[in-house]
Amino acid sequence: MSLKFGTDGVRGVANRELTPELALNLGRAAARVLGGRRWLIGRDTRVSGPLLGAALAAGLASEGAEVSDLGVLPTPGVAHVSALEQCGAAMISASHNPYKDNGIKLFAPGGRKLGDDVEERLEAELTALAVAGDPRPRPEGAEVGSISSDETGTARYLDHLTTKVLDGRRLDGMRVVVDAANGAASAVAAEAFGRLGAEVTVIHDNPDGRNINLDCGSTHPKSLQAAVVESGADVGLALDGDADRVLAVDATGALVDGDEIIGICAIDRKQRGLLVGDTVVVTVMSNLGFRHGMAAAGIAVVDTAVGDRYVLEEMTRGGFVLGGEQSGHVIFGDLASTGDGMLTGITLLDVMARSGRPLAELAASTMTRLPQVMVNVRTERRDPAVVESVADVVAAAEDRLGDSGRVLLRASGTEPLVRVMVEAPTDAEATEIANELAAAVRAAADG
Repeated sequence: MSLKFGTDGVRGVANRELTPELALNLGRAAARVLGGRRWLIGRDTRVSGPLLGAALAAGLASEGAEVSDLGVLPTPGVAHVSALEQCGAAMISASHNPYKDNGIKLFAPGGRKLGDDVEERLEAELTALAVAGDPRPRPEGAEVGSISSDETGTARYLDHLTTKVLDGRRLDGMRVVVDAANGAASAVAAEAFGRLGAEVTVIHDNPDGRNINLDCGSTHPKSLQAAVVESGADVGLALDGDADRVLAVDATGALVDGDEIIGICAIDRKQRGLLVGDTVVVTVMSNLGFRHGMAAAGIAVVDTAVGDRYVLEEMTRGGFVLGGEQSGHVIFGDLASTGDGMLTGITLLDVMARSGRPLAELAASTMTRLPQVMVNVRTERRDPAVVESVADVVAAAEDRLGDSGRVLLRASGTEPLVRVMVEAPTDAEATEIANELAAAVRAAADG
């Protein structure tokens, strides 16, 4: 059995789909394909993290790599240390998934995510190792790699967040509640915001290996919304398990998603002359209201496929400095090599502090969200041709909506289903059109 890379590394049920044997082979494949003598490994708080991390480290070391175990550290922290040391790195995490799942994300030297071509080479090497075993000789003697602990990663990441991001500015007087999702940021969130002068309360910061993302974090923000209102805080920040994304909550308890966060930061940067090309990069899932808001502010929008790595690729290609996803992955290309939930939260609070405006007002002035309806249509097999077969139905729906709405159909890259998304002036119209399109997809799939 071998692993297939999704939009963000490999992922599966720990010890059943993502086994230590597979992690070991992935370590060997990574050392062969990506090269480099030095490697870093970090993880989130899942109970399976040390198991998979040890196997991955063993695979790397068996190919001659010197591996440093950073312990529990947010994904952007691992990427940051990778950038500082210009070496390969891996993060053991399944992001917002339940604790039984786990995953492995690989970074090229410099903290950069891998391109499709590199992942294809890794998959081929994994398959060769699984099928043919190990025909090549392994290092011996002094050439055998090593595994050691490195406890400096957290300090270096915190220094970056608290000394580089705001360039000397502070958040004195800002009251913030952070939901750490019982994940990788549990031990660092309070210190990061506290050092900058914010009055910070952290909730869901007691990980036990099994409660990561459990009724908390960016996928379950209700407890954070309640905590913000009850405490009279200015803002709430909901991280996910590996802290590479964040959603915000305003003082009224209303959710502020990635589109709104990106929009607020884009307008602020444009006003300060810091938005390269007056352009932001987002995925096709960003709300049409975001696009209207950016157009009104004189900001161009570049679309990519779903996945923050595609956003980053386009940002790099165009030299742009801001992009992200509706889900809360936000990338500041001049500050980090990947999405960073705490960095984004700090930046958002900085905009609030400098403008003197509450988050609700900033969000409302940035965009007006159009109702968005999503329907997942399960099919017997993964077949992108199903989407093409209903092109005439899609065209009719687009004609009906005109400039007032949007239709998007896409085949899932990991599951046998087609995702139908419709945005329209009203919930009722969006629901009606989405159901019509879903019925057409089902008929095409059955036929």
